[in-house]
This record gives sequence, structure tokens and C-alpha cells, in this order.
Amino acid sequence: MSHETVYAIASGKGGVGKTTTTVNLGTALAEAGERVAIVDADLGMANLAGFVSLSPDSTTLHDVLSGGASIDDATYRITENIVAVPSGTSLDEYADTSPEGLSDVVAELREEFDYVFLDVGAGVSHETVLPLGLADAVLLVSTPEPAAIHDSKKTLELTERAGGEVAGLVLTRTRPESDVSYDEIAARLETPLLGTIPEDPSARESVYAGTPLVVYRPDGPAATAYKRLAADLAGIEIPTTATEPSVESDGDQSPGGIDQSDDDIGPDTDTVDSSASSTTDDDESGGREAAHDDVSSAITEAESDT
Repeated sequence: MSHETVYAIASGKGGVGKTTTTVNLGTALAEAGERVAIVDADLGMANLAGFVSLSPDSTTLHDVLSGGASIDDATYRITENIVAVPSGTSLDEYADTSPEGLSDVVAELREEFDYVFLDVGAGVSHETVLPLGLADAVLLVSTPEPAAIHDSKKTLELTERAGGEVAGLVLTRTRPESDVSYDEIAARLETPLLGTIPEDPSARESVYAGTPLVVYRPDGPAATAYKRLAADLAGIEIPTTATEPSVESDGDQSPGGIDQSDDDIGPDTDTVDSSASSTTDDDESGGREAAHDDVSSAITEAESDT
């Protein structure tokens, strides 16, 4: 797409697939050899903590933003090429944080990783608006539902006020048989349609399996769409196996022009199983080894339909 390396993944409404999008874009790029950091920028409602199965005394982004720890202390290696920086779950720790410190965190991670994804909280608050201006670009995530689209307009306005720039819209849970024009939705929001993520039962299954969708079912329609979107953002090729188009808009089908070659990753390959990896603190991907057998609970709560 361009030279952007820090992306804020944002939505006006909760439960639209924002955290799932963050995780799968990051994983797809990591599997392609890019060094990726995923940051839980939702300081009030931590969504990524399950990736590292935090203990009560674990170091988190809260500790960093309160001046009690370095960013390295709060960085946990998920698997090769990808790390997570989780926020804490304690309200007391949250009260001690200084969101302004996120600027230094982003600057430091930018120097160490090829891509940094900020999982931004929904709603309107100082800590949700701040990342929109820190990122190189904002990926706006929404479902085609009217309420979600309406709230997306607010996020667009907040991004503009924060001095940020929206790269475009990612629509999740789309259906090929729908009579809704996804291009028209993007046009009404006056932002480019970067891609659509089809409704896919494997998405929910991957959550309960504790495995990112692009690893759990790499040849499925939603995983293919995420890989294509990741490839388009990075300007690289990421092999896919699905034959169905991932973009159901009225216009061009797959952004990025990715080859439809076979993927070496099998659907049952759990590449996020850190138990099979080195546990040294000096791993090339940065951060400490993460024991993340509770991934499913974190994303399930974050992406609940309720």
C-alpha cells in the first residue's frame, strides 16, 4: 500500500471484529517474515491479555504508562516474528496510567518492528482518540449493519480531530448474497474500501481453538481475505489457497493481486503454540515467551455480539 508501518485498528462500535482483525493481520504478516508487534491500546478494557495468560503480577502496558516498567518488560513473544504488548486488567493500575506515554511506546516499537498494530478501544475517550493520531494510518473496521456504520462516522471524525488519517474501511461479516453494496457504504463514509471479510463459521471456531484464523483454517474465505488485506497493506505476496474471492464489493475483487498458490500451512497447524519455541529473553522477535493457552477467552469477550 505505502510506507505506513504503524496502524491503529479502530471501530466506533464494539463487537465488529476489531481485535480479530488486529490478530489476523499481524499473524499473516508475521508468517510472511515481517516482524510484528500487537499493542492493546484499549487501556480500560484489555482484550489481548489472553495471548500471554497474564499472572496477577505480570508486567503490562499499564506499568509502562505509569512509569514503573520499560516497554521491553511488557513485551511477550507469541511465536516467531510476532509479539504482544497487553494492557492490564486492574482498574487501580488503569487509574495510574498516563495515556500520553503511548507516544513514546509507539516510537520505540516503530524502531524495532516492521509493523505495529494498535488495537484501539471503541467509544469516545481520551485514551481511545490518542492512538488515532499516533498511527501512520487508521484502519476502520465495521460490519455492514446500520448502527455500526453510523458509529464509524464518529470514528472518522475523531481521527480527523486527532490529526490522524484513515487508510480505509474493512467490512467484516459480509455475505456474497447480500443486496447491500459495500462500495456504496464506503462511498457514503467517503473512505476507500480496503477489503471485506466474509462471514465464516471458522472464525468462531478458531477463537475457541485459541488459534488465529489464518492459522486455524488458512484456506477458508475469511482467512484468505485477511491474508489479502495484509498483503495489500505491506505490498508483498502472501500465498492463499482459497478459490473464492474475498472481496464481495461491486468493484475490484481482491486488493493486492496475490497469487493463488498453495499454502504450506495446514489448517491444523498451531503456529502460536509457544511451548515448542525457545524461551530465551533475547529472542530475535523481542520480548519474553508467552504462555497463551487462554487466547480464546480474550477474543471471545472482545468480539462478543452482545
